[in-house]
Amino acid sequence: MPLIEITQVTKRYTSGDDVVEALRGVDISINSGEFITIMGQSGSGKSTLLSVLGGMNHPTSGEVEMAGVKLYRLPGEKLADFRAQNLGFVFQSFHLIPYLTAIENVMLPLVIVKMSTPAKKRAARQALERVGLGNKLDRLPNQLSGGEQERVAIARAIVNNPHILLADEPTGNLDSKNSEEVMALFRELNSSGQTVVMVTHNPGNGAYSDRTINLKDGMVI
Repeated sequence: MPLIEITQVTKRYTSGDDVVEALRGVDISINSGEFITIMGQSGSGKSTLLSVLGGMNHPTSGEVEMAGVKLYRLPGEKLADFRAQNLGFVFQSFHLIPYLTAIENVMLPLVIVKMSTPAKKRAARQALERVGLGNKLDRLPNQLSGGEQERVAIARAIVNNPHILLADEPTGNLDSKNSEEVMALFRELNSSGQTVVMVTHNPGNGAYSDRTINLKDGMVI
């Protein structure tokens, strides 16, 4: 049984008299442990699809089922809890808090988790060690390179040990060397059992994944 099942998902945005169909009848199945890249030109609907998949953007119609749970049938609070427990998010803009250290940024998703502060610090340290930043725990974001900031963002996404890691253009702001290192890290996380779904415009990133899904005009092609 697939870990993620997207069935006939549509998403329409209305602005005045204009209707934009961002997603048009999307069907996708993703198995546990897969590394999927979603590719398409700007405006193809890939970021919309990722936000729908992540429980952050209610589809106009269709169903998103994850680990046997129909996401958009959950009431708001339970949907937020499901996201926190099962999903990790990595974005193109690192979204790090500038006045917090690397370890403090990584601890942020644990604020709502019932753990002692030492246990939270231990989990954040382990996540940073997994991404190769065990020696930079106390650095502020502006004391880190772009590639290192993205690694902090990835550590923050995996600190809860989520079942699924969702990434939206994670190499979009990085040079080629840092992009390769970050993609190798995603491949490594996937090899250790993490299911990864990544939106990218870079065809080279697809080489790291098991399968590429191409979108055009809101449809899988």
